[in-house]
Amino acid sequence: MTQDELFKVLVAHCKEYGFIFPSSEIYDGLAAVYDYGQMGSELKQNIKQYWWNAMTRLNENIVGIDSCIFMHPKIWEASGHVGAFNDPLIDNKDSKKRYRADVLIEDYLGKIEEKINKEVAKGKKKFGESFDEEQFRATNPNVQRELKKYNEVHDRYVAAEKANDLAEYKQIIVDCGIVCPISGTCNWTDVRQFNLMFSTSMGSTAEGANTIYLRPETAQGIFVNYLNVQKTGRMKIPFGIAQIGKAFRNEIVARQFIFRMREFEQMEMQFFIKPGTELDWFKKWKETRMKWHVNLGMGAENYRFHDHEKLAHYANAATDVEFQFPFGFKELEGIHSRTDFDLGNHQKFSGKKIQYFDPETNESYTPYVIETSIGVDRMVLAVLSHSYKEEKLENGESRVVLAIPAPIAPVKAAVMPLVKNNEELVNLAQEIMNDLKFDFNCQYDEKDSIGKRYRRQDAIGTPYCITVDHDSLVDRCVTVRDRDTMTQERIPISELRALIDKKVNLNNLLRNL
Repeated sequence: MTQDELFKVLVAHCKEYGFIFPSSEIYDGLAAVYDYGQMGSELKQNIKQYWWNAMTRLNENIVGIDSCIFMHPKIWEASGHVGAFNDPLIDNKDSKKRYRADVLIEDYLGKIEEKINKEVAKGKKKFGESFDEEQFRATNPNVQRELKKYNEVHDRYVAAEKANDLAEYKQIIVDCGIVCPISGTCNWTDVRQFNLMFSTSMGSTAEGANTIYLRPETAQGIFVNYLNVQKTGRMKIPFGIAQIGKAFRNEIVARQFIFRMREFEQMEMQFFIKPGTELDWFKKWKETRMKWHVNLGMGAENYRFHDHEKLAHYANAATDVEFQFPFGFKELEGIHSRTDFDLGNHQKFSGKKIQYFDPETNESYTPYVIETSIGVDRMVLAVLSHSYKEEKLENGESRVVLAIPAPIAPVKAAVMPLVKNNEELVNLAQEIMNDLKFDFNCQYDEKDSIGKRYRRQDAIGTPYCITVDHDSLVDRCVTVRDRDTMTQERIPISELRALIDKKVNLNNLLRNL
């Protein structure tokens, strides 16, 4: 199955099993807006809990807040969003479709990377254990040809980014023969900038209404509450403020399912530090955040850092944690050294002093900030895309399974009476269900054959299936089936809670950090 095929199958699977639905579907939907179903909302909540606990429970100097979506419009002037929060856009004259110029170029570079990786994979298959990848990349003519092409385009792209040269963006697109996926033509307009913020009005009458914005990020809510938190929490530098919340961007090129949406959710933490220590803390948080990702068990090889060559106006260091999605390595989390740009500008625009008094040195200063920012929706997509598997079984049958890391799986255990028309079996199954539901999100399932029920639970990623049979009425034991190994074990009902807890308890995941 190709990456594109996997992606299409995954989107269909998410809808069929209650993970993610197109929003407003009965009205033909709303582009790039999605609703989370009963399974998706549980998965999303578990991911948020894993992040929140890792930040606020495991770090005594990090606390959480929940700021409003509506904020004073001057905040977005101070942050630079009003003047500089733009995307370079280009239109195809034949299809009338609009695209981000930088994304078109990055996708072109990504395709070259794919060609190189395919050549490397062929070499690995041909030479087996004696394969030297570094030497192969340095000597293979096909790899070298593609690498030369990549470097030439990449260097031009980086230079255009740094200079904000919109004409060069277009020239790269033309020179590379990048076509519109709809029309297949290179009939492009010039590139121009487009502000991404949604605006709305606040006021009792149309004449007296003020223009405000839906927040494009959650970070500014942390910055404007910096002093409130620092004083009321008696926080000493270094300390952090964490927040999970909705953000809104008028993405013109919103695509790739929930990877890029107009309404999305962020998990952000701003860590306030003494100026001059930022690069040491930047390095520390890079290591900390990568460990959090890898700790889920989705393979260290599926993550990598991508250091920014063009820094945002507020940063002196920046990197992305990238994950290997079905459409290639893409940003999952951003880690930035934001200097004192945000607090300094809010002090300037508000006229209020926003500084920290250090009792040890008897000096006041504007703290520097290290930011970690991860998209909840992208994290959901990373988990789902990595977990989806189609397996051929020894008996010739096949199954679809979501091998979601057990601590964040939507349903932790399914309780099943062997047959539904036996009152004693049903009563015992309900008794087990009523006991376990206080500790775990469980599902009671009595419809269809036991085999079909197993397949249904595999498809939503349930780690354990608990079957109550006729022997259970006598020996008070049940059969527990493991999702990943498909092995079945007979255990006493009294040991169920401990067995399930060992595999699915989120705290066990946190202890590894």
